[in-house]
Amino acid sequence: MSLISVAHAAGEGAPQQGGGMSMIIMLGMFAVIFYFMIFRPQQKRAKEHKNLMASMSKGDEVLTSGGFVGIINKISPENDFIAIELNTSNVVVIKKDFVSAVLPKGTMKSL
Repeated sequence: MSLISVAHAAGEGAPQQGGGMSMIIMLGMFAVIFYFMIFRPQQKRAKEHKNLMASMSKGDEVLTSGGFVGIINKISPENDFIAIELNTSNVVVIKKDFVSAVLPKGTMKSL
């Protein structure tokens, strides 16, 4: 018998290490990490933004995602648009979704 056939025969009877159970546990751990690091914080931010949009009222000073700062002049509840007064002569109509923050009263005067 040659040395190669003896080594090959010894390798066939060796039990496999790890198995499928460790792979399932590792995949489960990755799913838990994915949930707590990515999915859950995203849901939290979406919920906070939804509450922000629901709490806006006429006269609030807002910051848009485009960088505009203005006072809410009119809110249209049926189609989710708001009119923002940038100054006395400029009014911009945008979708509520583009409001990124409600600013404290008097912010526009301090700018």
